[in-house]
Amino acid sequence: MGEITELIHSAGQGDAGAVDRLYRLLYADLRRVAHAKLRRGSGPAPLDTTELVHESYLRLVQLEKLSVNDRSHFMAYAARAMRSVIVDLVREAQADRRGGGQVMVTLDTAVSDAAPDGDDQILAVHEALQALAAIDERMVRVVEMRYFVGLDMDEIAQALHVGKRTVERDWEKARSFLYAALKRG
Repeated sequence: MGEITELIHSAGQGDAGAVDRLYRLLYADLRRVAHAKLRRGSGPAPLDTTELVHESYLRLVQLEKLSVNDRSHFMAYAARAMRSVIVDLVREAQADRRGGGQVMVTLDTAVSDAAPDGDDQILAVHEALQALAAIDERMVRVVEMRYFVGLDMDEIAQALHVGKRTVERDWEKARSFLYAALKRG
């Protein structure tokens, strides 16, 4: 069993120190994910890559147990925590102004070219993902792993314990749903 797998197992049993060690071992990968999220203004202006990684860490260490299966699943979980940090900061920044000017985003398979731009778009994508979660939670996980983390279809299939074709179908359905939801805005 590899060190990361052992740490994931320990974190799942409530070992708080295991999450610390996981973050240290995967820090470069987590910074890559955070950088992708913040690239091209797709996050709150005062937040940088390092701060986003650290804020997501603070959220994860508050959990009594970390329920992940492998490295890909951990990275997706960390990306979800990062998304939560960004959304919370955007909501805080927009607390005094609501609605108006929703900008449409097109989800593309090229993660680096598809990051949401601007606070309104971040919230629109987040709200569309919440609506999708009410229909199919697995599709949301596929979007998070593909769009936000940049995992390929095989890695997502492994993390979700489903076939690659299932992931591909979920990705297409989710993209269609999100496109329609964001177009209605």
